[in-house]
Amino acid sequence: MRTQTALLAVLLGAAMTLATGAPATTPASPPVAAQKPHVVPSPFGARQDPWYWLRDDQRKDPQMLAYLDAENAWHAKVMAPLAPLQQKLYDEIVGRLKQDDASVPVRHRGYWYYTRYETGRQYPIHARRKGTMAAPEEILIDGNDRATGHGFYQLAALEVSDDGRWLAFAEDTVGRRQYTIRFKDLNTGELLPETLENVEAMAAWAGDDATLVYIRKDPVTLLGDKVYKHVRGTPVERDPLVYTQDDDSFYLSVAKSKTDRFIFINAQSTVSSEVRYADAHDSRLDFKVAIARERDHEYDLHDLGDRFVLRTNWQAKNFRIVEVPIEKVSDRTAWRDVIAHRTDAFVGEFDVFDDWLVVEERSGGLQKLRLHGWRNGRDFLVDAPDPTYVMSIGSNPEITSPTLRYTYSSPTTPTTTYDYSFADGQRELLKRDPVLGDFDPVHYVAEFRYATARDGTKVPVSLLYRKGTKLDGTAPLYQYAYGSYGLTSEPSFRSGILSLVDRGFVYAIAHIRGGEEMGRAWYEDGKLQRKRNTFTDFIDVTHFLVAEKVADPKRVFGMGGSAGGLLMGAVANLAPGDYRALVAHVPFVDVVTTMLDESIPLTTNEYDEWGNPAANKAVYEYMLSYSPYDNVARQEYPALLVTSGLWDSQVQYWEPAKWVAKLRALKTDDRPLLLRTNMEAGHGGKSGRFERYREVAEEYAFILWQAGIDR
Repeated sequence: MRTQTALLAVLLGAAMTLATGAPATTPASPPVAAQKPHVVPSPFGARQDPWYWLRDDQRKDPQMLAYLDAENAWHAKVMAPLAPLQQKLYDEIVGRLKQDDASVPVRHRGYWYYTRYETGRQYPIHARRKGTMAAPEEILIDGNDRATGHGFYQLAALEVSDDGRWLAFAEDTVGRRQYTIRFKDLNTGELLPETLENVEAMAAWAGDDATLVYIRKDPVTLLGDKVYKHVRGTPVERDPLVYTQDDDSFYLSVAKSKTDRFIFINAQSTVSSEVRYADAHDSRLDFKVAIARERDHEYDLHDLGDRFVLRTNWQAKNFRIVEVPIEKVSDRTAWRDVIAHRTDAFVGEFDVFDDWLVVEERSGGLQKLRLHGWRNGRDFLVDAPDPTYVMSIGSNPEITSPTLRYTYSSPTTPTTTYDYSFADGQRELLKRDPVLGDFDPVHYVAEFRYATARDGTKVPVSLLYRKGTKLDGTAPLYQYAYGSYGLTSEPSFRSGILSLVDRGFVYAIAHIRGGEEMGRAWYEDGKLQRKRNTFTDFIDVTHFLVAEKVADPKRVFGMGGSAGGLLMGAVANLAPGDYRALVAHVPFVDVVTTMLDESIPLTTNEYDEWGNPAANKAVYEYMLSYSPYDNVARQEYPALLVTSGLWDSQVQYWEPAKWVAKLRALKTDDRPLLLRTNMEAGHGGKSGRFERYREVAEEYAFILWQAGIDR
């Protein structure tokens, strides 16, 4: 092993570490990855990629592992002087958390379900009480016990059968999102021997309390493409196939309807959807198509007695809500508008009750809740007290509930859970997430502004800073954005960010195009051949905040993860002089090569988001023009902290590894460039309630270092 390591040190041009992660020597300089000829073919021209060798689908190549270990060792050396600050930050962040916290109980089928934590333990305990919270506690799953012996652990998809006896739960012990479903007898506490392997983290019980509908994944692409039903206690290998998704641009999901009447199979692509439904109490589970898929039609639905309630974008770019008798669901002439389409409001998630419809409505860049009475015709918005905020529908499993459970949060308001009475409009505060220490919202200021982009578009910006912070061009700025897939960057409360804000930072969320903050058109203006708008919006928000003297132009910091990591990579190439440092978590930076390779998980699902560079020359050339990896140049770059997970299924580890290797070879400055790969995790980083904050503390220590703040 030592001989091998020495050889690799020569090959890589730096001090190496063993594949176990233990440093072989203290590195004297950053690792320089070997360059090996490799051609990436495409219908529109071949590209040289000398760092392609860092890709290993099996994650076993000794040379690749040695390089990642060398980068980890260099990261450890550079960050070592910051260890006291990092520990201080970690203690601060964790110190704001109530360790023995618990969720607000939710009533369902005669039980109160909740999640709680115990002091000093990393994982949640899922529990319930029958009839009343004064009844004895029944522990469904203790995540701490299940996580024992695993470097990574994630628990998901806890599904209880209608009779309350059987629990199906999904686990991931690698971070690859290849889940295993297990079964537990809640009467006896016994774990059943059968397991469902390589499945999605979702499932639905049929009405017989014995049959579970679930989704198996393709072992190569990791796409969930086959729906099966498993009868508890029978051989898994005999599970009948229910449905196969042949179009690999679609994701599959399964769910039980709120009324318990139906099981739904949902097929969703970027621009199309299709729902199948079956009577949950019919052993045949004969699934019918609600509305056949067609391009550019997206819909989802709930059942409500004898009718479906649909959210649809048919003839409604920003979506609308309609109702229709179940037997006529595909007849669009039978659809009746409940919430009509508006150009100034985007209709998002919705929920149904016997007497009420609740909709997450977004307008002016902010999400609100609209309530509509089925019988009384009342229609109104729930009010909000802050200039920037987010309101979301909470857990409401009972269709007959007289109250709406919802959550509210703002940059200055910790997540707050309310019950809203449909009868009289009274609001009951059930819980405000505790923030320990000296936190008081009166010490902080939240603002909502609009920056003008270079094409004249007004881009919303949410701000948070401590009262007394001078907005005179001297405050360091920490700017975050995402800007892809129509996902919004919500201005919710983050207790961790206080560690920067309390040290004089202004925290900004740039609600850039590519999200859906301003409606569907906002998303469409930041995807495909308009993707550059996402990057230039971020830069233009920075310019605006500097011009407004919100930020010190020499101390501007950016952060993004996944597709937001692509954003950081593009910004680093386009405007390196505007940022002191950038943080890119699990960044999607090798866009062209990934989108040319259909064997990589998720590629085919992404064509309608990014384009298919193998099918269209214009798409290929446009994608090539912004792909961060392809556009690394001989120029100065901001300081960069890059993170990755060896087992990441969303963004393969080799993308950030190759990007960093190329940056090391080409950049002309001596600013820090650090890559840390978590060798035991995937896309979400470390698991565990507290361990993940070590990564946050590391990021903040890096930023404070670059800002010249050492406390």
